[in-house]
Amino acid sequence: MTEQNFKSMRNAMVESQLRTSDVNDPRVIAAMASVPREAFLPVERQALAYIDRPVRLSDGRWLNPPLSTGRLLTAAEVVPDDTVLVIGAATGYSAALLSQLAASVVAVEEDEALLPRAKAVLAGYGNVRLVPGALHQGARKDGPYSLIFIDGAVEVIPPAIIKQLAEDGRLVSAIVDKGVTRLSLGRKSGGAFGISSFADCESVILPGFTKPETFKF
Repeated sequence: MTEQNFKSMRNAMVESQLRTSDVNDPRVIAAMASVPREAFLPVERQALAYIDRPVRLSDGRWLNPPLSTGRLLTAAEVVPDDTVLVIGAATGYSAALLSQLAASVVAVEEDEALLPRAKAVLAGYGNVRLVPGALHQGARKDGPYSLIFIDGAVEVIPPAIIKQLAEDGRLVSAIVDKGVTRLSLGRKSGGAFGISSFADCESVILPGFTKPETFKF
């Protein structure tokens, strides 16, 4: 595959997957049209970079479909002075996109198999800091954040993550609801946090965010 091939596929992704499916923020479109998605994949899977399906990164971890990423970015309404926390940075694709849209990005990843590629690729994005650590713990030291971007689907959002969201801040994620992944937008106001879904969309599952089992007779 050549650079021109990838550019053509990236343009096709924008026109056929994003613009036709409510990804209509010009800044999001521009970011997704410029950031080379293939750079965040293992070499042997780079040809799959622009398909409308998850792409495997390592054992148990996958890159979200472009539509899921684009819809979450659009719903987040990112502004240039946002401070962003990315939960589940993986190899860094969503963090790289957000670097084009926000003032600063802290990207948390716990999978040691993914960190070397993330570190190498994100070195070219000066306002992104990669933080190794447990996904469900976030990065409290650098908070609070005006936007938290959970790059995948979770059953529950831990209180520790919500505490890192600034007052009037937004949180976007896919929520697993009875086997369906629903893209969702949450906000903090008056110290309270509420979240609601806005679209059903295929999203990859992040580890470590399952609901605690309740006691049953």
